[in-house]
Amino acid sequence: MKAPVVVGITGASGAAIGLRVVEILAGMDFPVELVVSRAGEKTLAEEIGPDALSARNLRPHPIDAVGAAIASGSYPTSGMIVAPCSMRSLASIAYGLADNLLSRAADVHLKERRRLVLVARETPLNLAHLRAMTAVTEMGGIVMPPVPAFYLKPKSVGEIVDQIARRAVDALQIGPPSASAWDGGGLA
Repeated sequence: MKAPVVVGITGASGAAIGLRVVEILAGMDFPVELVVSRAGEKTLAEEIGPDALSARNLRPHPIDAVGAAIASGSYPTSGMIVAPCSMRSLASIAYGLADNLLSRAADVHLKERRRLVLVARETPLNLAHLRAMTAVTEMGGIVMPPVPAFYLKPKSVGEIVDQIARRAVDALQIGPPSASAWDGGGLA
């Protein structure tokens, strides 16, 4: 049996990316341990709809359940993706606050040297954001802003969301790459 992937959804815009990550992982037969911040619940309701999770039969861990299995390094996982990752959550992870289940699970991934991918969603960035991104990167995390691959000529927002979600899953290195890749396009 495959070890689960922890997926976090925070309050930054882009909740559809997190949901698409969950769908892709399910298609790869990976169990998902879902954690949604309080602000993430509000963003899901605003961007997707009030039944965004229940319509997909998703039951996230309570954000305050810091004693859940995913808060322990002894619980095996295949990695963690936070998509989208707010700057508040990024800072909490970067500075080891572990003040809720999402940041505690991310802290566990860093301390256990497991893959942690943060789809950091904010623009423009200030120095505090950049320093937090640097801190996470220095600890072994992967900061992956959701930048569209316009060279693929996406025809819809859904295609952009899918590509970003697939890139995040690919960054875990738990299966063959599934995101569309640049083919060189004949450019020199």
